[in-house]
Amino acid sequence: MLLVSCSAPAASSAARPVIGPDSTVRVAAGPQYMRGGVHQFFWGRHYRRLWAVPVQAPVLNLRTIVPGGLTPTEAGGSFQTKNLRLVGRNGVQYVLRSVDKDATKALPENLRDGPIGRLMKDQTSVINPYGAYIVPALATAAGVYHTNPRLVYVADDPALGTFRKEFANALYLLEERPEGDQSAVRSFGRSARVESSRKVFTTLAFNPAARVDARQYLRARLFDMWLGDWSRREDQWRWASFPGAGGATVYRAIPRDRDHAFFKFDDGLLTHIIGWVKSNYQSFHEHIRLRDVEGLNRAARPLDKSLLVYLTAADFRQVADSMRLSLSDQVIKSALTVWPKEVYALAGAEFDRNLRGRRDQLPAVAARFYELLAHEIEIPGTDQPERFIIGPAGPGQLRVQVFSLRAGRPDSLINQRTFNPGETRSVKLFGLGGNDVFELRGLPDQQFEVGIYDGAGQDLVELFAAPGEAAHPTNVMVYDSGDGNTLRVAKPIKTQAYVPAATEFDAAGWLLRHRLY
Repeated sequence: MLLVSCSAPAASSAARPVIGPDSTVRVAAGPQYMRGGVHQFFWGRHYRRLWAVPVQAPVLNLRTIVPGGLTPTEAGGSFQTKNLRLVGRNGVQYVLRSVDKDATKALPENLRDGPIGRLMKDQTSVINPYGAYIVPALATAAGVYHTNPRLVYVADDPALGTFRKEFANALYLLEERPEGDQSAVRSFGRSARVESSRKVFTTLAFNPAARVDARQYLRARLFDMWLGDWSRREDQWRWASFPGAGGATVYRAIPRDRDHAFFKFDDGLLTHIIGWVKSNYQSFHEHIRLRDVEGLNRAARPLDKSLLVYLTAADFRQVADSMRLSLSDQVIKSALTVWPKEVYALAGAEFDRNLRGRRDQLPAVAARFYELLAHEIEIPGTDQPERFIIGPAGPGQLRVQVFSLRAGRPDSLINQRTFNPGETRSVKLFGLGGNDVFELRGLPDQQFEVGIYDGAGQDLVELFAAPGEAAHPTNVMVYDSGDGNTLRVAKPIKTQAYVPAATEFDAAGWLLRHRLY
């Protein structure tokens, strides 16, 4: 057994001990994060003890880990995590993700080695170095797709080739890379085609026959909140594709990169103050503050507004109740036992308590999440022609239906939803590209602010009102870009000339909302 400190300076390759192909090491992921009491008082205790405790990890043997071995092909990663892509003989891809992080890469070079850089590096201790390790068992119980990380130690292995200097002698998580044909991987839904967010959202914006399984995505998002994972921007997802009815493609979410799950930030004087200002820096406690659900989900808000727009309060309630029941005390306890025994001894009881407390809150969290999303609605079309039908659906209610216009064939309903003013203040419809039709079948209740944005193409906006109905007050505005639209509306509907923003104009512009274009 070899005791290794990851923070120690690298020795020459000749001075390093030889590690056999089936060796294990005892290694501390980040003993440099263990600081004195005064520093911890101001800058937080965080997970410093977990970073400093040595744990046992197998040494990765690239030649034998899978039949035929793995070959390193490409280095990458975010501003914090080092990644190394590996490919097997059969073409299946894996990735090594560094346990230790370095947020200073986001700083200008002249600040990285100074006080600001050292402080940012020290705050890596807000991350649980072994948090991702317990997620698969919890995700399986919750019905959420997931990667399957394994804790490994990468030695100074010649098989690393040109990546040897940068990646040797450190702890990593080894997991399947969710891309391409994953029909052999159950935790990716055995999808024959897993795609990136950029590719999927481009397809959604151009093809009305493609859709995301919204209830499955909601389940994944509630799971994020349960774990306290607040960094769920678009690139943190991959998408399993499946054939749907009538030639449609259905996408289901695969969350990846759990670096910010179980975040612990507010246990120092100064970090506590920062946490009040940066409300997205949510710490993993026994209870989720309902007033801060907005901050917890801020990074994913563009995704959530687009993908959950047609779900109702009942959908949110049903998914939350189902998850609460599936995440039993025994499921939580069993998941925690996969931790190294040293980690479990330090954090097992705390995590068991916090996960059970947060689980019981899921219905209340889902209700608050729905309330935030329902207040202001945005419904996009695609760059193909669509028909939007807007009109009353009973006293005080508003219904929006979106149809795909297909030449020589009946219109095909894409989706619909009924809104009530107790939940929703405004509804904005974006035609994007294509020659779209907006039909107002009666006047919406004046409690709703309805905005119609024509976008690209020559669109038709038409009011069908019963005799005498035009005298009723309403709050509808048609935004006309002046590119050849036909407006058959009259008072009390208002029209306004406008110059469309890039994010309102067409499918490519809509992708800007998701930082994907």
